[in-house]
Amino acid sequence: MPEPGSESVGPLGMMAPPQGTGQPNPWLQLVPLLFFFVVIYFLLIRPARTRQKQTQAMLEALRPGDKVTTSGGLLGTVVAVDREVVQLRIADKVKVDVTRNAIVHRQEGSGGAVPEA
Repeated sequence: MPEPGSESVGPLGMMAPPQGTGQPNPWLQLVPLLFFFVVIYFLLIRPARTRQKQTQAMLEALRPGDKVTTSGGLLGTVVAVDREVVQLRIADKVKVDVTRNAIVHRQEGSGGAVPEA
């Protein structure tokens, strides 16, 4: 027999859960996951899209006379622009054809003056 003032402990399967401690709200469990995706969007996805749009605008605005840098490290002046091919002058009487996507940087202040052929 249990002593007065002490509680008896029954089998675990027969015990009821304490009052006021129900299951946590399932929507509350999604908050950290949503926070993670928002952080990833603003740190990775959004800046990459902005950079891609800037690069695309720069490639569409290429004109003869622009000084550019290619992904292979060539520095040259744009001589001609076709749909997907850009002709660069990299030295006197030396011209090379590169794809438009190979151009990664346009130097500021390249006025677009038509170079001598």
